[in-house]
Amino acid sequence: MTNPSQTPPPQEPHSPHKPRRWPIVLAALVVIGLAAQGIWSRHSAHAALERDAKTASTLSVQVVTPQRSARALDLVLPGNVQAFLDTPIYARTNGYLRKWYFDIGAHVKAGQLLAEIDAPEVDDQLRAARADLANAEANYALAKTTADRWTQMLQTRSVAKQDTDEKVGDMLAKKATLDSARFNVSRLTQLQSYERVTAPFDGIVTARNVDVGALIDAGNGGSSQKELFHLAQADRLRVYANVPQAYAQQIRVQQHAYLTLNEEQGKHFPGIVARTAGAVDAQQRTMLVEVDVDNRSGELLPGAYAQVHFALDGSATPMTLPGNAFLFRPDGVKVATVDAQDRVKLVKVTLGTDFGTRVAVAAGLTGDERVIVNPQDAIVDGTPVRIVQPQHAAGAAHGASGAGTNAQTQGE
Repeated sequence: MTNPSQTPPPQEPHSPHKPRRWPIVLAALVVIGLAAQGIWSRHSAHAALERDAKTASTLSVQVVTPQRSARALDLVLPGNVQAFLDTPIYARTNGYLRKWYFDIGAHVKAGQLLAEIDAPEVDDQLRAARADLANAEANYALAKTTADRWTQMLQTRSVAKQDTDEKVGDMLAKKATLDSARFNVSRLTQLQSYERVTAPFDGIVTARNVDVGALIDAGNGGSSQKELFHLAQADRLRVYANVPQAYAQQIRVQQHAYLTLNEEQGKHFPGIVARTAGAVDAQQRTMLVEVDVDNRSGELLPGAYAQVHFALDGSATPMTLPGNAFLFRPDGVKVATVDAQDRVKLVKVTLGTDFGTRVAVAAGLTGDERVIVNPQDAIVDGTPVRIVQPQHAAGAAHGASGAGTNAQTQGE
């Protein structure tokens, strides 16, 4: 028999029109995906905005590195060209100019006659002195003869010793008078020789300040003398330059140098360091240096302005920076550098020679620093910065990239 309790439950009939659930799930997933996409895009936009804000707030700077020239430093200084010998010619006796023989620009030899002075007073004084000399010679000769005779008679006791001593004393007095007359003649002879004005050395007459008939005053009465001629020896020149203290120790005697002139572009005149002052001027902080230049060609003129070039050792070549890289603070001159963490670090430096667009740095840098160009006056240590390239550099890089792309396209 069949147990009624074990009878299976009745089954519901299958409805072919019952809706399925998978479209609902798919729609839910689409909605969730769209929501996630919206959230992610908003997050990305917020992150990008934060990055842009951070970039905008970071100081953009351009940097350079200190440069050191590979060749020896050419130290250029203004120089004063002077003749090796340069002297004014004055008269040594009073009178009138009788004649002159050389004018400006004339080349003369040592001892050559430049002019003659007419000094009749000196000539008369010399004649009178020679007459006095003749008189002194006669008096001395007579006194000497008398003294000798009385000395001989004293030996035979024919005369008194007192009288003999008087005769000998008179002879000695006449001898002194004779010597004085001789010296006076010699003095006036020398003075008369000054009537002939001669050149003291080989050179060029650069000035003539008197003419025939001019009164010549030797200045014996305390009046100022008038220069007759000016003579210069220009076949060899002295050129003086003031070397700054920073380079004074690097200039040595017998060191080679050369001159350039503004009117002789590209032409060098070799010279050699003849001597140095050996000390630094306390006011100018420079050392005087003399450079001797051979000028037998006559191309250089005494008194001209020239530029003196000294070739210093490569080890002495300083590091340089652009002039707009320095900060002048109350505690000294500084430069703003960028460290490894892209933060500002102020470094105190000592300035050297100003070369115009660039300035030498004597101390404070090692040469591998990244120095900010044109830093802000208010920049301080620790400021975060962002290094950017100059516009011309970026444009050049872009142009090179475009050229490469065009070349690749043509190759294809």
